[in-house]
Amino acid sequence: MNPHLRDVAIPNDWDRRGLPGWSYHSDALLELEKEHVFRNHWQIVGHVSDLPNAGDYLTMDVVGERALIVRGKDGVVRGFNNMCRHRGSRVVADSQGNCKNALVCPFHGWVYNLDGTLRGAARPRSFPDLDKTEFGLMPLDLEVWMGFIFIRFRNGGPQPSVAELMKPIEPEFAHYKAADMVPSWGIWTQKTPVNWKSVRDVDNEGYHVAMAHPALQDLYGATYFDEPFINGVSRSFATYNPHAGRRWSVRNYVRIAPEPAHLPDYLKKAWVYYGIFPNAVISVMPESVQFYQEFPLSTGETLLRGAIYRYRGESREQAAARYLSFRIDRDTMSEDVQLSVWSNESMLSEAFEGFYLSDLEYGVRTHHDHLRKMLPVLGLETAPEEKDMWNLNDALRSRS
Repeated sequence: MNPHLRDVAIPNDWDRRGLPGWSYHSDALLELEKEHVFRNHWQIVGHVSDLPNAGDYLTMDVVGERALIVRGKDGVVRGFNNMCRHRGSRVVADSQGNCKNALVCPFHGWVYNLDGTLRGAARPRSFPDLDKTEFGLMPLDLEVWMGFIFIRFRNGGPQPSVAELMKPIEPEFAHYKAADMVPSWGIWTQKTPVNWKSVRDVDNEGYHVAMAHPALQDLYGATYFDEPFINGVSRSFATYNPHAGRRWSVRNYVRIAPEPAHLPDYLKKAWVYYGIFPNAVISVMPESVQFYQEFPLSTGETLLRGAIYRYRGESREQAAARYLSFRIDRDTMSEDVQLSVWSNESMLSEAFEGFYLSDLEYGVRTHHDHLRKMLPVLGLETAPEEKDMWNLNDALRSRS
C-alpha cells in the first residue's frame, strides 16, 4: 500500500517548460533570490537535540546572513542575528558549542545574556546608558516543529507559520517521534559546483532514479512516486522492492532494517521525503530522520547542508540499518551532483533550448511555479539586462 496524502492528478496540457536557462547563471537574479526566496522563507537550522543544555548554540552562515541559535537557562531555544550591536562582529565564531552562561563578543567584550539581552558593555562609562533590550541581540523568527528548528531572517514573510505550512504531512510524520531523536554524526556541509536550482531540480523528481541511481532502484523498484509542491510542501514515497538485494548495501539494509511497532504498517518498510519550499527536505526511514538543504554561494556554487538523527535507545540492528541507509544516500548524492553538473553547464550553450518535462517531473514544474510567484521576472524567456533585473521584477510583482 503506497497511500497518497493529497490529490496528485497532473493537469492535461500543462506547460512542460522549466525555468529559462539564463536564470541559472544570472548574478542579478541571484540577489533577488536571496532577498525574496531565502531570507523571507523558513529555513531549517537543526534539531532541538543539537542544543541539549543551557548555553548550547548553533550558528548558520547563509546568503549573507548569520544566524545564532542558543538554548537559554530557562530551556527555551531562541534565534538571533549573530551580530554584536556594537560593531557588528560575530558574537560566536564557531559553528556549534557551549557558551556557559553568557555570550561574549570576541572583538570588544560586550556580554549578552542567553535570552539575547545585553548584560553589559566593556568600559561602560565610555557610553551613555544602554537599554538592555534595545541593545540586545536582534531576534529572528523561530519556530520548533517536531523537534526541527526553523528560522526566518526577515520577520514575517509569504509563508504561514511552520505548523500551518506542515499541517498536511503532520499526521503521517508524527508517527516517527522525531522530536525525541538525537544526532547521529552532527551537521555536515559540502560544496557543489552548480546553481542551487539545479540541485533542487534533480531532487524534485524520481524519473531519473531507474537510470541514474542503481542502489535506490534496487531498493524501490517501481514503488516510488512523487506528489508535487502544493502550498509549499511536496512528498515522495517508496516502499522496499520485494526483489531488492542485488547490491550489498541494499541487500543487508532490507535484511536487518527494523519495523518499529510505533509505525503503521504502510510506513514500516517505507522511505518518505517531504520537500519544503524553497530549498529543504526532511526525509524519514524506519530507523532515522534527516534533513538536507542547499544555499547559493554564487550562481555556480552551492552549499549543501544536513544532518541525520537517530532514536535515543536504538538497537544494534537500527544502528546498522542507519549506517547502510547512509551509504545508499551517500552514493545517491554523489550521482546527483554529477547529474546536476551536466544539466547546469548545458545552459551556457547556445544550443540549449530549455526543459521539456515528463509527467513524472511535474514536481519540478510546481517548484518552478512557486519560484515564479516570488520572482515573476522568471517568466521571461529572454534574459533582461542585469542592471534592470531588480526594478523589472518589482514592476511585475506590483501587477500580480
